[in-house]
Amino acid sequence: MTMPLKVGLIGLGEVAQLMHLPLLADDARFAIAAIADVSPSLMDHVAKRYGVPVRHGGAEALIADPNLDAVFILTPDHLHADLLEKAIRSGKHVFIEKPVCLTTAQLEPLLALPRREGQVVFVGYMRRFSRPFLELKKRLPALDIIRHVRVRDIIREAPFFVAQTRNVFKPSDIPAELIADGRARTLAMQRSVMGEDCPPDALRAYQVLTGLSSHSISAMRDLLGTPRGVRYAAQHKGETVIALFDYGHFTALYEAVIDDVSRFDAGIEVLTQTQHFKMNYDTPYIRNLPTRLEITTSTDTDTGTEVIGPVYEDPFRVELSAFYGSIAEGQPVKTSLEDSLEDLRLFAEIGRFFR
Repeated sequence: MTMPLKVGLIGLGEVAQLMHLPLLADDARFAIAAIADVSPSLMDHVAKRYGVPVRHGGAEALIADPNLDAVFILTPDHLHADLLEKAIRSGKHVFIEKPVCLTTAQLEPLLALPRREGQVVFVGYMRRFSRPFLELKKRLPALDIIRHVRVRDIIREAPFFVAQTRNVFKPSDIPAELIADGRARTLAMQRSVMGEDCPPDALRAYQVLTGLSSHSISAMRDLLGTPRGVRYAAQHKGETVIALFDYGHFTALYEAVIDDVSRFDAGIEVLTQTQHFKMNYDTPYIRNLPTRLEITTSTDTDTGTEVIGPVYEDPFRVELSAFYGSIAEGQPVKTSLEDSLEDLRLFAEIGRFFR
């Protein structure tokens, strides 16, 4: 039997507790060997809950741990670039949650870093690993017959769903000055893209792009390739974002609306003259909710809909298998750093319409 990969997790907040920790604990191919977080109480909670043998006093110590095969970077976004550089230089395999960085200026130097032969750096865009999405990609019609694409995220944010389904440990021992510094650093990174005089609602819209929207825009590129450019974009109060992407003979429409209606309406639709491909995503904060792909085809006399699914397998689980396959079997990494750079370039282009 192959020995499990020994992994260390940096950042033990919501996404770690809801997704990564339980999935890693359930997968015999991985062993949670070490953790690091700025909160001692959170480290204590996770170590006891998952039987983690080593608690590091800081991220740098975990990255330097010679007993680890891979590092999971699950921290707030403003820390990603610094930690990613250290992790790449360590030679360990890296899984980093999206967005890999907040600006192209942060990411571009990291692309030039030398890597150990076979070292995997994998960005967590779990929607691109959903089974119905992979089926849509397989069934996608030729681009030259596509008439329109609609991509959407019409959602309520996570706390509503999490409060009713999972217990997340929320520490109270993180220093206030550390939280304030993180907010200041994040704001500086956003302003470096959006401009020093950018209004608060436009900065919030950029935050939506790098957070929620990054999943959908990354998936759109996976299906259709990188668009020629952004024809139009607008935002309203920071939490409604619209963008039109130019694909030549058709346009892809992206819509994001964050409100207080308790539903999660996210998905992708592709229209040709005779077919309508429609897939949905439900909230990832309730595990194993179904996803499905519907393909409606019409002729002059008949119409019918083929349904693929419902599929209950968690996209995070499929994503974890892809990460393992890249390490153990040399499978290509489709959610690479180079791939993520295309998203950041599009976010900056969209952001120019908000100023």
